Amino acid sequence: MSIGVNCSHCFPRHRPNSPTIVSSSSSLSSIIVCSKIPVRVSQHLQFLSLHPSDMDTSAGPSLFPLHRCKTLHLVRHAQGIHNVDGDKNYKAYMSPEYFDAHITPLGWQQVDNLRKHVHECGLAKRIDLVITSPLLRTLQTAVGVFGGDGYTERMDVVPLMVANAGNSGRAAISSLNCPPIVAVELCREHLGVHPCDKRRNISDYQFLFPAVDFSLIESDEDTWWKADVRETKEEVAARGQKFLNWLWTRKEKEIAIVTHSGFLFHTLSALGNDCHPLVKKEICKHFANCELRSMVIVDRSMIGFDPSMTNYPGKTPSGLDLPSDVVDEKAD
Repeated sequence: MSIGVNCSHCFPRHRPNSPTIVSSSSSLSSIIVCSKIPVRVSQHLQFLSLHPSDMDTSAGPSLFPLHRCKTLHLVRHAQGIHNVDGDKNYKAYMSPEYFDAHITPLGWQQVDNLRKHVHECGLAKRIDLVITSPLLRTLQTAVGVFGGDGYTERMDVVPLMVANAGNSGRAAISSLNCPPIVAVELCREHLGVHPCDKRRNISDYQFLFPAVDFSLIESDEDTWWKADVRETKEEVAARGQKFLNWLWTRKEKEIAIVTHSGFLFHTLSALGNDCHPLVKKEICKHFANCELRSMVIVDRSMIGFDPSMTNYPGKTPSGLDLPSDVVDEKAD
């Protein structure tokens, strides 16, 4: 049995094509575009998979208008208490004691190291928005990596995270000098059955993370997770596609997304099917705890409406500028 999640209220009904994911590196002078071809079958979103022999792996770099691209910095949460026993015995994920699992002390070390990296490489200053799954381990990771420095108590500023949130033993985290952090239900982990993937009430999180924006989540209680129904891999991928499409409703151009291994793997595995196999592997391989991987998403279907902030129309002041190749065409 599959589990269905009604997310239609978030998106326009017409989505002619899917966005493209591009693996990003330190240099964007040449990019390899890896697109996904969606096919709707029986009201479920399916994906065409191309055999390597069918792919044109000799194709050169592709070119896209900058304002039709967004840079995504994908992050898997730090080590949670469920990961420790789950790595030894998969059945541990069924344990109720791991309900909405929090980060381990080792996980907080991973958070500190990733935070150091994003500041040293300058990424912290470039990110316009942080999106996080509304589970305790992703919220802790998001505020720990991308939040402000130590919090000084004051009446006019609330912290991103209160002291000892989720039994962390950590000091409060400031909401100053950092990008806004927004919780989004669509990027949650594989839904159902596993208690570690069931969230608390949003009102509980609002007490622990006062400056995180939970306004996009409609229900205080967790109505998506079912104790006896596990979301299928195809449904996770379809939910991931809805999430990617939703990103085009945002004006921000450089976005960090703190989410989960299963969500990332199934979402990204549906992409890059017309890439070279090594590029496909680079895109969709499993994330380690607190790993950050940067991608460029390309809007080929004009889902978004952001105008270019850098294009300049030229011809100011106006003057004659007929190109020579146009003259040649007219002569022909």
